[in-house]
Amino acid sequence: MVQLTLPKNSQVQPGKSWPAQDGDTTRQFQIYRYNPDSPDNPKLDTYTVDTENCGPMVLDALIKIKNEIDPTLTFRRSCREGICGSCSMNIDGTNTLACLKGLDEINGTVKIYPLPHMPVVKDLVPDMTQFYTQHRSIEPWLKTETTEPRKEWLQSHEDREKLDGLYECILCACCSTSCPSYWWNGDRYLGPAILLQAYRWLIDSRDEATGERLDDLEDPFRLYRCHTIMNCAKACPKGLNPAKAIAEVKKMMLERRV
Repeated sequence: MVQLTLPKNSQVQPGKSWPAQDGDTTRQFQIYRYNPDSPDNPKLDTYTVDTENCGPMVLDALIKIKNEIDPTLTFRRSCREGICGSCSMNIDGTNTLACLKGLDEINGTVKIYPLPHMPVVKDLVPDMTQFYTQHRSIEPWLKTETTEPRKEWLQSHEDREKLDGLYECILCACCSTSCPSYWWNGDRYLGPAILLQAYRWLIDSRDEATGERLDDLEDPFRLYRCHTIMNCAKACPKGLNPAKAIAEVKKMMLERRV
């Protein structure tokens, strides 16, 4: 078996335990803490929160901790409705959105980490630079050669329905950071989220750059590192199936060779 030795400054150490809040209904939260301005190792701080005076979601508890216990806790959040994807993190061992994860879905201590296999900016905030660069590389916009209509591009109901299960992606990166292929080849493999987005434009009847888009994906790593492990479909908080989209792209590749 392979033995891996982590650098000493990367090993997570026990952190600070914050005093319990007053209240009859309390729960413990273990939260990953990392400060790039400190030489200390990452830590797991423990907070005891009165959930009786708190909203029902994990994000509500994080906001309560930041507002009432520890203002130094850092995390991203915006819409609180599962639309923006900002609050994606690893909760109870699963990549998900903190605003959609209910406290009643978790037994015992709530353990919260940043998305795995991404550089950490601070605490629960991952560095999404490479992810967004990969998204831009597929040119996620309508590309046409036909003269643009005066009002809008028309599309049949049937063609519009083909986009269902694709356009809903909010680029939260939960699927990509749950994919082992993306962990090991993230610098070359585009990953589930970006390939789902690529298929969304490939299948759009209004787009006229199908061949060009397929040429761009024809690479041993950009597309073909997917081994249909299906972690992506399991992790997606929107219930989408990136693995199916990737399979459809591969099918398009084969069809155009015939």
